[in-house]
Amino acid sequence: MQINISTRHGHVSESTQALLREKFEHLNRLYDRVSSIELTIDLEHPAAPAVDLKVSAKKHEFVATGQSDNLVASVDAVIEKMEQQLRKHKERVQDRHRSGGHRPTEPPAAPEEGRNEE
Repeated sequence: MQINISTRHGHVSESTQALLREKFEHLNRLYDRVSSIELTIDLEHPAAPAVDLKVSAKKHEFVATGQSDNLVASVDAVIEKMEQQLRKHKERVQDRHRSGGHRPTEPPAAPEEGRNEE
């Protein structure tokens, strides 16, 4: 899994980037088809950093954005939103496989009423 962290209007230290990468490892355990994660941190307003998270999984892309008082709180909020999206998607996929897909099912034939066997 590839993790890219980019910043606008500032710089994030290596230790902070390592902490963020560690937090993103959890997403791969939650949904194993995650192929890449892109995090964009906008530090234009240092008192309220904006965070954009884009997760690419097999045939799907998920996006979450957030803004909070500090960087770690912003990232935690975005990760929580992303976890909800991934759980919901995983649940849909599992339900689709359990129900048998899109195959049309025919209802069982009803017995004919009013038929007397004499």
